[in-house]
Amino acid sequence: MTQVIEITEAAAIHVKEMMQHNEEEGSFLRIAVKGGGCSGLSYGMGFENEKAENDLIQEVHGLQILVSSEDTPILKGTKIDYKESLMGGGFTIDNPNAIASCGCGTSFRTAKTEGTPESC
Repeated sequence: MTQVIEITEAAAIHVKEMMQHNEEEGSFLRIAVKGGGCSGLSYGMGFENEKAENDLIQEVHGLQILVSSEDTPILKGTKIDYKESLMGGGFTIDNPNAIASCGCGTSFRTAKTEGTPESC
């Protein structure tokens, strides 16, 4: 399969630590898009134990990543990183398909998919 999502080593390490802390070793990391947020679409990440029929699977830095075939065109080329700062740390998402985003950093829209915006 062609790589849809790029995850940096720092992000992969942090996800693996979270998996261990939550006793989710061996789970898949699901990366998804859902309607909502200020700009119409928002990102979702979570752990799952099973692959759905329409899921694409890719392995990056030892992580098994699931992306729904419906979300693939929206997420293709997306880079996920984890950055630490004096104020804490967090995941950053850089999606080349997003043409507009909200200040929160998790809400966006693409040229082809607007989603359903909600009030902030």
